[in-house]
Amino acid sequence: MQIPGRPPLAGTLTLPATPGPAPAVVLASGSGPLDRDSNHRRARFDVARQLAHALAAGGLASLRYDKRGVGVSPGDWRTAGVTENVDDLGRALDALAARPEVDPARLLLAGHSEGALLCAALAARGARRARSDIAGVVLLSASATRGDELLLWQARQITPTLPAPVRALLRLLRTDLEAKVAANHARIRATTTDTAWVGGARLNARWLREFLALDPRTDLERLTVPVLALTGAKDLQVPAGDLAVIAATVPGPVETQLVPDLTHTLRRQPGPPSLRAYRAELLQPVDREVLETVVGWCRRVCSVGSSAGNPL
Repeated sequence: MQIPGRPPLAGTLTLPATPGPAPAVVLASGSGPLDRDSNHRRARFDVARQLAHALAAGGLASLRYDKRGVGVSPGDWRTAGVTENVDDLGRALDALAARPEVDPARLLLAGHSEGALLCAALAARGARRARSDIAGVVLLSASATRGDELLLWQARQITPTLPAPVRALLRLLRTDLEAKVAANHARIRATTTDTAWVGGARLNARWLREFLALDPRTDLERLTVPVLALTGAKDLQVPAGDLAVIAATVPGPVETQLVPDLTHTLRRQPGPPSLRAYRAELLQPVDREVLETVVGWCRRVCSVGSSAGNPL
């Protein structure tokens, strides 16, 4: 399926077996060069694909799409800021609403990680324009912390999980990872181009500048539609405490769920949380409780009857 615009985006429309028009969900993936399935060339997160199949089994259609310059979408993901990513999600929503197989009065947004921020931002835009085409929002591993503060928090969480030789080298070199992250923030803020070389790596400077200044609470406080927020208790990239912030900030109906042992990959991890376990985690499917919770909530919000069958 083609999503019109500049650049056009390529996506996959997944339909339920039940006759339509069906309620439908636009799926937004996390940050970086992820394809329509939420997969990176070095890591198969596969979140959007597995969610799409679970939603179809529960009677809901979905649209997932390749980011700019990823998969078969033209363009360059490095030159797109947060604002452009929200625009792209909006184009996907409009394209989905125009499909004859879909009920435009029952459209939802669901995002993981950065995708959750994009969904909240788009729904907030709709609230400002009094749009009624979004029936609810699903926020998976969503932050309610300002971007620069979040990245510093991540550095504090990740440092203790690094391999012992790496931690020893940092001590030997007297390297404070959090201070290094803060210094990089200053370098990024000083840039004016779409991309920039920082610390020996070519970064999406435009996206980073916007992300550092992004306070998700600005969008959350405008959400009057139902919201489901789900985060893992072992997430090293989003504070589990942000669920309480989301619940306190969203003025509309909101449900939050903290899943034990769940990490940012939406898989379970035994023992102390560690990024080193991600590779093994990604060999497993997305956690069943996560899929069941999302599908069940979407069905309730869209008033999908029991005739739709077993969600999974």
